[in-house]
Amino acid sequence: MVKQERAARTRETLIRSAAEIFDRDGFSTASLTAISSRAGVSNGALHFHFSTKAVLVDVVEETALTRLLAVTNGAPPLGTSRVQLLVDVSHALADALHDDVVLRVGFALGGETSRPPRTDLRQRWRCWVEETLRQAEAEGELRRGTAVQDAATAVVAATVGFEVLGVRDPTWLAASTVTRFWRLLLPTLVAARLTMVEAGGTRQPSPAA
Repeated sequence: MVKQERAARTRETLIRSAAEIFDRDGFSTASLTAISSRAGVSNGALHFHFSTKAVLVDVVEETALTRLLAVTNGAPPLGTSRVQLLVDVSHALADALHDDVVLRVGFALGGETSRPPRTDLRQRWRCWVEETLRQAEAEGELRRGTAVQDAATAVVAATVGFEVLGVRDPTWLAASTVTRFWRLLLPTLVAARLTMVEAGGTRQPSPAA
């Protein structure tokens, strides 16, 4: 059991170390030697867990997907509107992208042209946004004449833009940035009866935000 726990910890360390090296050096130029060195293990130990760099990248992407689902799949508090849920989750995603290098790299791998993504996190996010807005429309939360596809395009373009720009400048992922975006969009998005949507979100932000 102790040996299995140690192996699991080593695997988790390698996944995080790989994400950190991909984040620092880029996927194409990142080396397995740099990853194993950052993880504090030998190349042999790395190859025991991951036979090739491609396998390791796939696992980083799969781990990032699990973390994205943890952000999007939580049950909203009773009485929360779908639009408020969308606002809250966009804040949670920005916060997670700021703090979690594995999630951040998982998103970035979706735009990596040197390999086909097995799991495109940006596309997964887009599908979640579209579905949430469809539910908001069905519940009468959207302003009359607002097309779900148009609203989804605006939200996805902005949030993925924050993700990309946040790689070099973390202020793009700050709660204040996301709040300003929603303050601009909400008046054109929500029905007049929906007056209590908080642009700053209703969840407690992390200290890093």
